[in-house]
Amino acid sequence: MGTDRRAAAFFDLDKTILATSSSLALARPLLAAGLLRRGDVLRSAGAQLGYAFVAADHRRSDRIRQELSRTVNGWEVARFRDAVADAVGTAVRPLVYLEALELVGAHQDAGEDVVVVSASAREIVEPIAAMIGADHVIATTMAVADGRFTGRTEHYVYGPAKAAEMAALAQRHGYDLARSWAYSDSITDLPMLEVVGHPVAVNPDRALLRVARERGWEVRRFRRPVPLRPPPVRVLLALAGVATAVGGWLWATRPRSA
Repeated sequence: MGTDRRAAAFFDLDKTILATSSSLALARPLLAAGLLRRGDVLRSAGAQLGYAFVAADHRRSDRIRQELSRTVNGWEVARFRDAVADAVGTAVRPLVYLEALELVGAHQDAGEDVVVVSASAREIVEPIAAMIGADHVIATTMAVADGRFTGRTEHYVYGPAKAAEMAALAQRHGYDLARSWAYSDSITDLPMLEVVGHPVAVNPDRALLRVARERGWEVRRFRRPVPLRPPPVRVLLALAGVATAVGGWLWATRPRSA
């Protein structure tokens, strides 16, 4: 296939597309939905705060995984999906970096698929990826039995597993990883960045910034979360993903004549 293979763009989610952790962003809506208890919020916050304000590392990331697995144990999957879907527009969208949305649009305009790659649960990542108009998702799979989470992680997409999943997706869809792009903020995503020809460090932690400088990688600073109201037209286009959805939204929310 050689030169016929096309590029793709792979984006980490937390602190790359979003200004913070997706789990932290969803804590209040999940509490309101009756899924989280206040004790769960405090324990999860303790695990997440280090990540939100300090660079991630393998120990901290594993603690987050264990805490989230314990927290969702017994939850109805359908109820969780519904709660996340209801919260994406209000709790998550204002945390999306405008620079990330612009890059998503630029890659797709160039004929390149956009893939969100995250260690977060697929039930969280999929609606956020749909909101920004991404083409594919690579995410952690939680074990389910009888429609409920078991508290076990079936496949944890973290570190080298991200790179392996990217390579598998590239094989299925004919992407040329040597021509592809990857964006992340964390040194824990070094394998994800190393597997593509165009790695980009976004708001990098100290360790990743050092590697990026040593290897001559591009470094970008994202600073502009999407405002909640009023959303710019270009953001609406990115969030809708398809023109028909945008048209329906604009029609439903058009100003009423006096």
